[in-house]
Amino acid sequence: MMMKAIVLREIGGPEKVHYEEIPDPILEEGEVLIRLHAAALNRRDVYVTQGLYHGLRLPAVMGGDGAGEVVRVGKKVTNVAIGDEVMIYPGLNWGNHLRVNGPNFSILGVPKDGTFAQFVTVPSENVFHKPAYLTWEEAASIPLGGVTAYRAIVTRGKLQEGETIIIPGIGGGVATLLLQIAVAIGAKVFVTSSKEGKIQKALELGAAGGVNYRSDTWVKELREMSGGADLSVDSIGGEQFNSLVSLAKPGSRIVTFGATKGQVPNLLLPRIFLKQIDILGTSSGSPEECKQMIDFFKEHEIHPVLDQSFPLEQTKEALIMLDKGENFGKITIKIPQ
Repeated sequence: MMMKAIVLREIGGPEKVHYEEIPDPILEEGEVLIRLHAAALNRRDVYVTQGLYHGLRLPAVMGGDGAGEVVRVGKKVTNVAIGDEVMIYPGLNWGNHLRVNGPNFSILGVPKDGTFAQFVTVPSENVFHKPAYLTWEEAASIPLGGVTAYRAIVTRGKLQEGETIIIPGIGGGVATLLLQIAVAIGAKVFVTSSKEGKIQKALELGAAGGVNYRSDTWVKELREMSGGADLSVDSIGGEQFNSLVSLAKPGSRIVTFGATKGQVPNLLLPRIFLKQIDILGTSSGSPEECKQMIDFFKEHEIHPVLDQSFPLEQTKEALIMLDKGENFGKITIKIPQ
């Protein structure tokens, strides 16, 4: 049998992806075959098209996030059944250490074929039942960004009700999920962006305030507005990381999981150790954290923020939109049935 899929055959950015017909995936005994109803984009998908992701083998069926219906199960599968509606945890081979992934860890789509397709196979332990209150596209948009955000805020950052958190660069999928989780915990959330419209949308989602980092005085404005941060969660790096150190309260935490603006220049270590600041690294989360995150979303009935939806054949256009950084929330893909 054949299926429709998005395939990357050469490096060169989002323009190099193709909508093709390829053979259905082969089911192994410990796996489930899922008919996907929706998928979602992550910044990682753009990096894959640019050849910036370790382990890439071409041709590649892209995509890490997805949700759909189980249509076949392997002989050793007992936790799900045919007809179950599920969402996919995209992390493979996490390992036995709860704090850090093992050396063979990878994310669906690189190198194992991913979710930008009509069907996908994954190990049975990588599927969780879809909460009934979520649409297909909402369910597809949560797993990778959600578990990354949950691990950053809850597992590593240990955010508490009433604390102040700063989330720089609001707008992307993980950042909006960070905001929603922090608001549900009961924290006071402050954001930064270069777009006033994104700050306004963050306020509508429950942020207490926000500043435009294009302003020469944004650090001063944010300090006066927030009183300083108990926790900052950063994926940007670069010079603005120094600003987060400046904004940190004594005894506070900074969680970092990315460096889109590169290394931190002229970092003054005394600013960290004299203020007793904890710098905590994180990345994607474990299967157990994914389960905890889904339970948290169910408890608080969190609906992820969706920006725009594209049909599978227009995934190239969706990736170009994501690469431009114009979205607020997740960009999703509708899969033809």
